[in-house]
Amino acid sequence: ALLLVAALAGLGLGLSLIFIAVYLIRFCCCRPPEPPGAKSTPPGGGCVTWSCVAALLVGCAGIGIGFYGNSETSDGVSQLSSALLHANHTLSTIDHLVVETVERLGEAVRTELTTLEEVLAQRTELVAATRGARWQAEAVAQQLQGLAFWQGVPLSPLQVAEDVSFVEEYRWLAYVLLLLLELLVCLFTLVGLAKQSKWLVVVMTAMSLLVLVLSWGSMGLEAATAVGLSDFCSNPDTYVLNLTQEETGLSSDILNYYFLCNQAITNPFQQRLTLSQRALANIHSQLQGLEREAVPQFPSAQKPLLSLEETLNVTEGNFHQLVALLHCRGLHKDYGVALRGLCEDALEGLLFLLLFSLLSAGALATTLCSLPRAWALFPPSDDYEDTDDDDPFNPQESKRFVQWQSSI
Repeated sequence: ALLLVAALAGLGLGLSLIFIAVYLIRFCCCRPPEPPGAKSTPPGGGCVTWSCVAALLVGCAGIGIGFYGNSETSDGVSQLSSALLHANHTLSTIDHLVVETVERLGEAVRTELTTLEEVLAQRTELVAATRGARWQAEAVAQQLQGLAFWQGVPLSPLQVAEDVSFVEEYRWLAYVLLLLLELLVCLFTLVGLAKQSKWLVVVMTAMSLLVLVLSWGSMGLEAATAVGLSDFCSNPDTYVLNLTQEETGLSSDILNYYFLCNQAITNPFQQRLTLSQRALANIHSQLQGLEREAVPQFPSAQKPLLSLEETLNVTEGNFHQLVALLHCRGLHKDYGVALRGLCEDALEGLLFLLLFSLLSAGALATTLCSLPRAWALFPPSDDYEDTDDDDPFNPQESKRFVQWQSSI
């Protein structure tokens, strides 16, 4: 479908070139011969020149619209890139917190809890409480591992943001160069008409043909891109959800929670978070009981218990950060910012660029049809117009000299 939209611009280019060629052939071949010595201006000559000037002024107005559209498109893509980078930061922070917390709990199980079991080996009930804390810590680590839902997903928001920024940088530069090229063509064409310079008009005619081709080409790209972006602007949730699920392989429950983010959809990680919170609370109570019972009888148990409490405090802090980050508010906000950047700024800018291309193509086509007729109205260049009247080699002076001799 996008190729078909782009092909319509190619069809418009072909039709405009055929129309210009037919018009110029008719102008050159079907023009009635002028009588010798006739120097009067053909009727309608002034209208041709002014129509060419009007078309060039319309082209200059289109250039202003093009600069505005290019800026709006760049702003929209910048919002999209910023939203993707912020979402990537959120997902990376979740993965980092999960990995760090699981490693801390695993280290605590291997070192402090093992040491504590060895110290309390004489008290069976204290060893049982220590082993209960070990099982709870292992359960928390297992539950937390399932919270890093983006870990191992092939789609990276950072890579998408970098690719989008790379393409946008060259797109923006290409449009600036195109706009400046058309501006120079319009200005130098106006100068050529004002100075009645034939060589400058001929050069600008060739340049106008080149810019006409570029304008139709950019029109095809703009139309195809606008149609493609419309998928993100008309009922975007279903389209983006299906596209993301296809690229990432994540479950629809997780994607629905973050893309829709309403009260009708429960948090898919709520059960894991609840079990982890209960397990952390149990570990905390067990450590407090061990501190009351074991430290008075086994003073060497105080050091591993203090280390375990420190690990538990860090784990609880990381857990509360995970609860906040896993809520749908943050990622859904980034999703909304990305859609607004695409649909409000980028798409609006593309529509202005499309208007620029239409005005540019129409103005240049009119100019290409008018320039040859305006060129024909220019006075013929005289190679001897700067010669001195008293020069005997001046053709006019030689003619008067021959007439003077014959009269004698």
